[in-house]
Amino acid sequence: MAKIAYILLCHKDPDGVIAQANRLTDGGDFVVIHFDARAKATDFDRIRLKLAGNTSVVFTPKRLKCDWGGWSLVAATLLSARTALDAFPLATHFYMLSGDCMPIRSAEFMHDFLAPAQTDYIESFDFFKSDWIRTGIKEERLIYRHWFNERTHKTLFYASLQVQKQLGLTRNPPPGLDIQIGSQWWCLRRNTVEILLEFCDARPDVIRFFRTTWIPDETFFQTLVRHLIPQKEIETRTLTFLMFTDYGMPVTFYNDHYNLLLSQNYLFARKISDEAVELKERLGKLYSAKGVEFSASNEGRTLFEFLTARGRIGRRFTPRFWETGNSLGRDRKLLMVISKKWHVAKNLAERIRNVTGIPTVDYLFDEAETPLPDLGGIQSSLEKRTRHRRAVVRMLYDYWQTDTLIICIDPANIDLMHDFATDRSTLRLLEVECKFSDTYLIGHAKRVNLAGDNTPPEVLNSLLNTIRQDLHFESERIRDANFDNLQRIREAAPLEENTVALTAFLGIPHERAREIARTKDLFVD
Repeated sequence: MAKIAYILLCHKDPDGVIAQANRLTDGGDFVVIHFDARAKATDFDRIRLKLAGNTSVVFTPKRLKCDWGGWSLVAATLLSARTALDAFPLATHFYMLSGDCMPIRSAEFMHDFLAPAQTDYIESFDFFKSDWIRTGIKEERLIYRHWFNERTHKTLFYASLQVQKQLGLTRNPPPGLDIQIGSQWWCLRRNTVEILLEFCDARPDVIRFFRTTWIPDETFFQTLVRHLIPQKEIETRTLTFLMFTDYGMPVTFYNDHYNLLLSQNYLFARKISDEAVELKERLGKLYSAKGVEFSASNEGRTLFEFLTARGRIGRRFTPRFWETGNSLGRDRKLLMVISKKWHVAKNLAERIRNVTGIPTVDYLFDEAETPLPDLGGIQSSLEKRTRHRRAVVRMLYDYWQTDTLIICIDPANIDLMHDFATDRSTLRLLEVECKFSDTYLIGHAKRVNLAGDNTPPEVLNSLLNTIRQDLHFESERIRDANFDNLQRIREAAPLEENTVALTAFLGIPHERAREIARTKDLFVD
């Protein structure tokens, strides 16, 4: 049976630390606590007093002053690991936690999960080749020496870096090490920790190197585990669920994230808000529960990216710039059928083609598999079509020897609508307004990986509301753009209303437009 020694690094919220330690040891495991020496002495005294009778909790023999981004965090972790090895001979695994972490699985589940004891769980990606670092300096973390902390001595940090650059004072990593990078929240087997500490004692040059790297807690353990342990025994992932914003800041979870957290394929989550009292209580009860079955849809990060990306398409920032390119031609007409239900738009386009003979192209700028004639390779990918969109459309006019062309387009692609609206050609738009059932929206969420088969109903319900709002927003953007020649047909509209819209959109006689409008199952997806 697996028994876990939790390495708990913390610096605040003494009552939360006490509750965390009691919760973890009640599950049959051990805790070693390092409480930052910069924190209040009264807080530390309170923790020691409240946990004095818990024999499964120990404290590091000394407290270090820790700074984010500095060696001190690694030093505190090493000190904690040595303390745990000596204090808990029955511990089979060592798990890094912070005071902001909470379990999202039961202790029973965790012990069964780790019982095989064949794997170390730690992110370790190639430092120089991976894109793990999203913001800030990268190679400079390693090749230059950092004696000052960027957060507390910003001027000295960057002045020192600049001097080293000007003088060419670069350095190489210690021989034999391929530097790795990843999350500092790992779970390692006892034997791995023992081997790692022995290596540290034998290689003072490695310690000296990492002492002056920037943010070494993201490279030190990641590099040494990969160096010391066979690759087949390492799973390059963390067992702690955490997300970051585009600015590199961790996402904080609150009371209403309970179901989302349980649907993730992890053991712990970080970071939990100090104010999320209800969430902590529910997760605490879950941790001590027996016989709970878990299912994971694991859509957390995709969902977060979807929700936060709403601001990048015109709600907070200006629209994307599109190159204008050459004109399609003053005498040409481009007709766009706009619909979120792609099958509806395709069926309508096919019906129009059969009735009028106007050439139609399905989702030219949205679907890679759209059937197209050979245009010399420019049509081979969505990226190429979008980059050279006017050239592609001109070539389609020439291919079919026509001055009128119909294409289907997703309502989210409003940037392309704006671009073609500025052309000297005539642009006509037809928005196809459909009804969206819950079943359709759930299917849509699964198709775009916002949800999975095991997504909890509570998460799905919240997601459906968001998607509905998003679809409404896309439609409103099109209306607010005040495009000339914008028509609309609606699933709920009477036949005559849709006929009038199709007549104006296609520029055909009323009776022929009526023939299209009365098409059986026109709005069926």
